[in-house]
Amino acid sequence: MAFLDNSGDIILDAVLTDTGRARLARGDGTFRIAKFALGDDEVDYSTYKNDNNADGAHASGSAYYDLEILQTPVLEAFTNNTSTLKSKLLSVPRTNLLYLPVLKLQKTGGSGELSEARWNSTAESFQVFVDKDSVEDLTNQGQLSENGIIDGRTGDGATVAVHQGLDTTEISFRFEMDADLLETQYIIEMDNRLGNIVARNGGTAATLSFIDDDNIASYFLSLGTDTSFVLPRATFGNTDNEVQRGDTTPYPVQGPQGTRLAFSLRSSLETRTSTYLFTKLGVSVANGDDLTGLGSLGLTGQYYYIDSNIRVTGATTGYRIDLPVRFIKKA
Repeated sequence: MAFLDNSGDIILDAVLTDTGRARLARGDGTFRIAKFALGDDEVDYSTYKNDNNADGAHASGSAYYDLEILQTPVLEAFTNNTSTLKSKLLSVPRTNLLYLPVLKLQKTGGSGELSEARWNSTAESFQVFVDKDSVEDLTNQGQLSENGIIDGRTGDGATVAVHQGLDTTEISFRFEMDADLLETQYIIEMDNRLGNIVARNGGTAATLSFIDDDNIASYFLSLGTDTSFVLPRATFGNTDNEVQRGDTTPYPVQGPQGTRLAFSLRSSLETRTSTYLFTKLGVSVANGDDLTGLGSLGLTGQYYYIDSNIRVTGATTGYRIDLPVRFIKKA
């Protein structure tokens, strides 16, 4: 991995994906580039120096407003799908949009069907206890969902809930989302060695779409088809003040609501029955109370943990968020 010198010219650096290289290697003349993605993760557009910039417009005139952007060093293209193109560029033909939809994690439970959608606010992650010994060492089973803890054997406990919508107070949350901005399919990616996706409250396992060469499993979940996972827009009563909104409330998206994604996690057979991955990829702590955010649970003895991410992407807009997850096992 390296930076490309972008001091003089605009550089477009492109590579084939692993799948693309495999098809090119066939050598049978059938290889065609049918899909591509563009990204600008390195670019800070706040450096555009027109009259709205905090430092004022560029002294040399409008031809130089975007000079710093054009000269920003960019990473050379690479094919690792777990770290490249975090924010893919999106083409929207409409010119009347003031806001684009986002995905936001629900961090507190509230009431209703997603009342257990909580995470561990101290550790800022979900905590998956992978096996029987690890779960039974908890002194208070009733704190599973309260502390963002998931029983990795079954998927019971906390629910992972992601809301889609327009995150602004300038448009009432009672308006309907425009159909072309509504997410009807979500892509979930996670390390298949550590666990798999299941419906909330220990439900059935999601259908696995494919596993790539980096052991990253992808799940495609659709509205109307995967009803245990993709939920329609939240409904509200008649009084505005009955609904709390914002990052620390059950409804993290403040404006018009889109669909919602809800799921839980089940630990893999390997993490339940072996310490191999924990010794290779994880960290060991001498006392369970050393685990961030779990000190009040009275855990004793040595524990292993592996920190990982679960990536959620909206298939319509391409908006993506990474959700931190910690897999925990008693030694």
